[in-house]
Amino acid sequence: MPDRRAAPLGEDVRAAIGAAAARFGFSATPRLDAELLMAHALGISREAMILTRLGDPVPDGFAALVLRREAHEPIAYLTGNRAFWTIELTVGPGVLVPRADSETLIEAAVAHFAGRAGPASVLDLGTGSGALLLAALAEWPEARGIGLDASEAAIAVARDNVRRLGMADRARIETGGWDGMDGPHDLILCNPPYIATDAVLPLEVRVHEPATALFAGDDGLDDYRRIAQVLRPQIAPAAVACIEIGSDQGDSASALFRAQGMSVEVRQDLGGRDRCLVVTP
Repeated sequence: MPDRRAAPLGEDVRAAIGAAAARFGFSATPRLDAELLMAHALGISREAMILTRLGDPVPDGFAALVLRREAHEPIAYLTGNRAFWTIELTVGPGVLVPRADSETLIEAAVAHFAGRAGPASVLDLGTGSGALLLAALAEWPEARGIGLDASEAAIAVARDNVRRLGMADRARIETGGWDGMDGPHDLILCNPPYIATDAVLPLEVRVHEPATALFAGDDGLDDYRRIAQVLRPQIAPAAVACIEIGSDQGDSASALFRAQGMSVEVRQDLGGRDRCLVVTP
């Protein structure tokens, strides 16, 4: 078998992207993956690369990125960033990669506050990279918020994102759990672990992303059970909590919050899958 480490990737950027994409057959987006890695190696945006640099020589470092992607390392870890809602986040190992499905929570919050004053106080439980908190603060410039996480790695990344996005005067990242802090709040956001322990996941998720941010017991509901018991005192009277769920957890997760006397609606993501519990007191 030939040594893939020595396999040429092409004489120019265009050819190398095609060769790399052919090696990413495990990915749902092999061409996009290759383009993002090449743009990162060139130090420019993907759009600028496509418009002006496809005929350039292959940059140093691209082959190493291809090998790491072949080992199923997430693209966001390789490039160090991820777009989410209207912001660009720094991400890295030890922190869950923000996903487009999670933007459903921000959409639900925008719908809740349509036609009324936006939230003054935002709480993000299990903030990770700070994605939900900082997207909400970008949406409502007058709001202030707190992001809580138990992971030191996540706290470091989230604080860096606060600084980079110029929100240090509006956002605090603290160590904490589902019990919250300084409530009640107008908007609570939460993307807890919700995957069953024995679930089959892509290698790039199971091997590279933090298990503590993914798995929640045999049925994936362990963290919802805890959150449901402590959430109500954290929500202001006219407030809302937007909580991410797995696509098969609409009924089971909703029941936990309704049992605590809260009202729950289920919002779907752009793929038509149950994705967000919209919880009100």
